[in-house]
Amino acid sequence: MPKMARELYAVDLKRLTKPGRHLVGVVPGLALQVAETGARSWVLRIMVGARRREIGLGSFPAVTLAMARQRAAVERDKVRQGCDPVEERRVSQQALRAQQLASISFQEAATQFIESRRGAWRNAKSERQWTSSLTQYAYPLIGSLNVGQISRPHILAVLEQAVPVSRRASEGYKGTGRLWEARAETASRLRGRMESILDWCKGRGYCSGDNPAAWDGNLAAVLPDPTKMKRVTHHPAVALDNLPRFWNDLGKCEGIAARALEFLTLTAARSGEVRGMLWTEVSGLSASGAMWIIPASRMKAGREHRVPLSKAARDLLNSLPRFEGCDLVFPGMRGGPLSDMSLSAVMRRMGRVEVPHGLRSSFRDWVAERTTYPGELAEAALAHSLSSKVEAAYRRMDMLEKRRAMMEDWATHLVSDTPVDIMLANSKITSS
Repeated sequence: MPKMARELYAVDLKRLTKPGRHLVGVVPGLALQVAETGARSWVLRIMVGARRREIGLGSFPAVTLAMARQRAAVERDKVRQGCDPVEERRVSQQALRAQQLASISFQEAATQFIESRRGAWRNAKSERQWTSSLTQYAYPLIGSLNVGQISRPHILAVLEQAVPVSRRASEGYKGTGRLWEARAETASRLRGRMESILDWCKGRGYCSGDNPAAWDGNLAAVLPDPTKMKRVTHHPAVALDNLPRFWNDLGKCEGIAARALEFLTLTAARSGEVRGMLWTEVSGLSASGAMWIIPASRMKAGREHRVPLSKAARDLLNSLPRFEGCDLVFPGMRGGPLSDMSLSAVMRRMGRVEVPHGLRSSFRDWVAERTTYPGELAEAALAHSLSSKVEAAYRRMDMLEKRRAMMEDWATHLVSDTPVDIMLANSKITSS
């Protein structure tokens, strides 16, 4: 039987400051525990079968003497009914943990992880890059999965998904390819980010077992080593901070080829699409809703493509002369289309080492690094083929008005004297 103690009152507790257990009476085994630090809490010592249990009932003075006696009486009643309060709490905590494990998705976990690292990023660009790569490649495939359900096949599905490949035809590889090979650096960083997130989840108790995104002893057995893969040679592109100067220098160049290069830059279109552009493909040129509709027969993907025209693009077209009997917007010297090297020649005369096609990469980099526009919106503007559910959604709705706003912001960046960062300015246009 527990030792019966003298009944203490609330006023008596003020004198209980010596470290140790101080029985308070009324409920057998109830004591005020005083720590070496001076912190005080309630403890009920009770026998459950042949085992002695100590049950915490809360801290003092948050839990008053009356409340502690009431809680202790409840716990003793449970023991008399054959229950073990300590075991009951353990089972309850396990159930709560299991519920937590079953409810947090990868996207939720990633958001929490990024938030927890916010003060540790070297710069704001790092956080944007993490969010952008996860949003573009991981969330569509595993974002809604519970982290405890994610296995190696899920990670491989992310890293081996089909993506558009931007290589020269002479290299013998075009169309689509696996993310891991086609965009090796991006994919390698994405894998590391998924591994870090899942490590964090394991530390938080959201999942257990081996990390399915780990490289050593896991993905290294089934994926090529990214350090040994051949690097993709991209078209030289104008650096983002150099674009305003490039645009200013281009404006000083004379000739129809220079104007065609300006229009290519404003629309992020391909050289052949611009050189073959017809006036009959342009509609509403005098209005803000103007667009250029490129027929499927002139598109690389074989699908009609609508290009919203920014004010700068409309002003450029309105400044061009029109020639009787010629529907070409940018005709060559003899009335036919400009040659495929005419736009490159303009850049060489400007002393540039970049190529016209690289301006599309400059546009894509601007969207990723200087804006919050979704990557899929940029891909739609570039008329790239999109995969899976994303492609279906963007084919149904080519997001013309959202792309129009994006192209206006792009033109603003080009004509500005200093680089423009519109991360906040367009934050309202982030969802698809």
